[in-house]
Amino acid sequence: MEYRRFNDTIIARIDKNEEILEKIKEIALKENIKLANINALGATNDFTVGVYKIDEKKYYSNNFKGDFEIVSLTGTINTMNDEFYTHIHMSAGNDLGEVFGGHLNRAIVSATCEIVINIIDGRIDRRLDDITGLNIFEF
Repeated sequence: MEYRRFNDTIIARIDKNEEILEKIKEIALKENIKLANINALGATNDFTVGVYKIDEKKYYSNNFKGDFEIVSLTGTINTMNDEFYTHIHMSAGNDLGEVFGGHLNRAIVSATCEIVINIIDGRIDRRLDDITGLNIFEF
């Protein structure tokens, strides 16, 4: 991975065989990012995304292997209990044009992944919401 910071924007390249969430965390901790939004695209050959079933308060994960283009990766960096926290969703398409996505659990880069992190001057923590079972923004 390599990246460069331009004021409040970070442009990063995550390389083959690197895991996307690990590298986002590495950048966020090194740059002391407390609040940001993330957008990315690239390619993956091994990823896990989940769907949250509100009535069960449980995530169900789906694993995918093969050649996929990341058509959308979007989310936030913020904090929970003053510690690093991220919430990211990803969609990826195969060679038939089928797209699969959901809450990102992990994704291994197969070629490259280009990420733009827009740092926001502020701080938003999260808290566990008893009604939904999710970690929601705490203002």
